[in-house]
Amino acid sequence: MAEFQVPLRDMNFVLFDVFNAEKLWQGIPALAENVDKDTADAILTECAKIAEQVIAPISRDGDEIGVKFEDGKVTTAPGFKEAYNTYAEGGWTALGGEPEFGGMGMPKMLTAMHEEMLCSGDISFSLYPGLTAGAALSLSKHGSDELKSRYLTRMYAGQWSATMCLTESHAGSDLGIIRTKAVPNDSGSYNITGSKIFITGGEQDLTENIIHLVLAKLPDAPAGPRGISLFLVPKIKVNEDESLGEANNVTCGSIEHKMGIHASSTCVMNFDGSEGYLVGELNQGLACMFTMMNYERIGVGIQGLGASERSYQNALEYAKERIQGRAATGTQNPNQEADSIMVHADVRRMLMSMKALNEGNRALYTYISMQLDLAKYASGEQQKNGEVLAALMTPLAKAFLTDTGLESTVAGMQVFGGHGFVREWGQEQLVRDTRISQIYEGTNGIQAMDLIGRKVAANNGQFMNVFVNEVRDYIAATSSSEMNEFIEPLTAAINDLESLTTDVLAAASGDVNELGSAACDYLHVFGYVALAYMWAKMAEASLDKADCDDFYKSKLLTARYYYARLLPRRISLAAQALSGAEHLYNIEDELF
Repeated sequence: MAEFQVPLRDMNFVLFDVFNAEKLWQGIPALAENVDKDTADAILTECAKIAEQVIAPISRDGDEIGVKFEDGKVTTAPGFKEAYNTYAEGGWTALGGEPEFGGMGMPKMLTAMHEEMLCSGDISFSLYPGLTAGAALSLSKHGSDELKSRYLTRMYAGQWSATMCLTESHAGSDLGIIRTKAVPNDSGSYNITGSKIFITGGEQDLTENIIHLVLAKLPDAPAGPRGISLFLVPKIKVNEDESLGEANNVTCGSIEHKMGIHASSTCVMNFDGSEGYLVGELNQGLACMFTMMNYERIGVGIQGLGASERSYQNALEYAKERIQGRAATGTQNPNQEADSIMVHADVRRMLMSMKALNEGNRALYTYISMQLDLAKYASGEQQKNGEVLAALMTPLAKAFLTDTGLESTVAGMQVFGGHGFVREWGQEQLVRDTRISQIYEGTNGIQAMDLIGRKVAANNGQFMNVFVNEVRDYIAATSSSEMNEFIEPLTAAINDLESLTTDVLAAASGDVNELGSAACDYLHVFGYVALAYMWAKMAEASLDKADCDDFYKSKLLTARYYYARLLPRRISLAAQALSGAEHLYNIEDELF
């Protein structure tokens, strides 16, 4: 396996050349006081060292040894506790936290890149601090002052970790039928009773306490999702002086044995009259949890990219060193008994596709993170557009980045040939670890339905119009003739997306099944068009420098590859989306 290197230059290019992040931050007072380019550079550089030197080296043992479960306790893989301590002591658990409680207050544009580094180093490791950061976000927005004061400081310090407890054995995506109960106490707390499954980091030996955010229902709560409330349930109770007290009847019943992410503890958690505290308002638990889940879904998308970046680096190094056969045009290296497999068209196709998707997706998640920052910190029209685009593109980030992430890890395995299928090279671990990203935090099919149902059809395409109009404004403002090779196909692509949206909504007006039939293909059309927008912006930022710097020359060549070889995928996807629901629903269940 290649020695992992964080793509720092590309991250800096996306932040400062493409999105002009420093100017953006300076224009928003809440960000200007916390971050500038020098601060961002220092954070990225130091975090890269942690990812490369501390986290990546433990990934292999984490996969092969995994976590151990005995007598209700989980022991993480060798090196994980030491790596976590190094990570927490460096202050990385506080990166995006609220300054009032010890956080650093960094924007999502920056913390997202930090997440990518962790995921490339090891997805399993990234899940422990990642869930804590998401839970802290929900608590900081919806929790009472008392809860925030008592819990956030130690969560940001890395002393305490956190989970989110949604799923039950009979209730996965349909949370309205959960059975976990919350019974109020005279003291103002609640007794929480029930079992949750698939709880990431539900039990581990990295932190001294684990704070569970648990969805539950009061006995008299309304039926369905309208009756769900959110509760904070610590593994160990916290005394009035904020020291740790007695155990809180929270136990791990078992752990799952999984296809991948072996070093992440995936637990069955039992709450037996555990003391919990209401977060937000009664019966508003889903809204509180979705504050966390929307950020987490972008984080899961970044997991797909993190693995595919590692896959690309591995495959590229292997392809340059592996000799096999001769070039179609004749011998390229007469001093060796064969040429490297870099001469073969199919190998180059796979590598270029991985490169174009990785770099495009990096720009895309940064763009979506920018919308989250605008929604949180800006004001007026800028804030409103940020809220719309963040809502519209959250399901895209989760599904498109993980679908293409798996594609790229499989492509990396294919470059290795048989060596990619055996454990020696570590490539197959990336495929196994990435596969879950398409499933958890809402399967990608559910993300597609969220996009086309809630984010497009529910407002008759108004959210999508905000994106379409932004791209058209960019096209209108880009007058350089050198950009025509990108602007012309981008214009065609955005027109296609707008037409597809209109046609799908028209079809759905006569048959609601048309939405579900088109959903997944529609999401991918959106993804490829969004990447075309990203690649146009990256090409524009590279044009003037390509003659004197190979980095920018590579950008332009990769942009051309994307437009020529990957953007056309949208055409067949659009045809599939418009093929009609009857092909799915005309066949009776018994005939499958």
